[in-house]
Amino acid sequence: MITISDVNKIYPSKSGPISAVDGVDIEIAQGEIFGVIGYSGAGKSTLIRMLNGLEVPSGGVVNVNGQLVSKIKGRQLREARQSIGMIFQHFNLLWSRTVLENIQFPLEIAGMAKKERVKRANELLALVGLEGRGDAYPSQLSGGQKQRVGIARSLANNPSVLLCDEATSALDPQTTDSILDLLVDINKRLGLTIVLITHEMHVIQKICHRVAVMEQGKVVELGEVLEVFRNPQEQVTKRFVGEVSQEKGTGETIDHLLTQYPDGKVLKFTFVGESTEQPLITSLIRNFDLEVNILQGQISQTQKGAYGTLFVHLDGEEETIKGALAFAEGQMVQVEVLRG
Repeated sequence: MITISDVNKIYPSKSGPISAVDGVDIEIAQGEIFGVIGYSGAGKSTLIRMLNGLEVPSGGVVNVNGQLVSKIKGRQLREARQSIGMIFQHFNLLWSRTVLENIQFPLEIAGMAKKERVKRANELLALVGLEGRGDAYPSQLSGGQKQRVGIARSLANNPSVLLCDEATSALDPQTTDSILDLLVDINKRLGLTIVLITHEMHVIQKICHRVAVMEQGKVVELGEVLEVFRNPQEQVTKRFVGEVSQEKGTGETIDHLLTQYPDGKVLKFTFVGESTEQPLITSLIRNFDLEVNILQGQISQTQKGAYGTLFVHLDGEEETIKGALAFAEGQMVQVEVLRG
């Protein structure tokens, strides 16, 4: 569906060339929700803009749905863009036009007859949950409603790919979740391939199947979201995962606990899939003569299953602790000794 092969983007500057995207290789499958995450300046916005020809690579190839977007120009590029929808952080709506007219705008440019345009726009209004708001103007809508109009407009030409450029970063958390739920629904209903960029790991966790982590123009980590959560490799990825798994304050919590309980071990248990439903702590207490103190824990849902972490302090005889750890690993729980 989408192939990005050894893509580079270099911008000239007075101080010398700036490499915004550096040797990126990504394959995105039909019907996949693929996320690209990175902090400001990582190159993710430049990368996504190359998927619809808003930016031209300095080197490499971008192939979207059989079209070499990195090579074509003019009319051929305009036609290719009709199969690539895009939604933006700040909505980019036409403020002097009604909701219905905003959704019709791409169809008007494509030359569709007015009667057909109105019918299609009303169908899309229903799809995004805005029935009855067609005569409203953008200024009369909430942020979430504006983004729903943006989504409807992006779907007007029946695209096969939807690009999302920080589509929820201007929204509050509750509205963000409702927009993400809508994108998942659209993905399932229409079989649409969705590529989104974000700096929020919650967005990746909630809807993406796979994720690419970018830093300084490079993809430093790529894989299924559940696996990246379970076993992040790069420091930047660990920071993102920590933002949603509440691990940030764990070091301080552990230090405080160890002043009260200097003996024993502090452990991190990682649960994936069905193992998140196992009563591990209850089993440890029942089967082993141990003192168990729970520090912190959380279970997160991803598109491919659940992921959970639990930080605990175990105190008891060394052999008993070893037996408890072996038992935990036998329950398909990953065990990491942090202290002790």
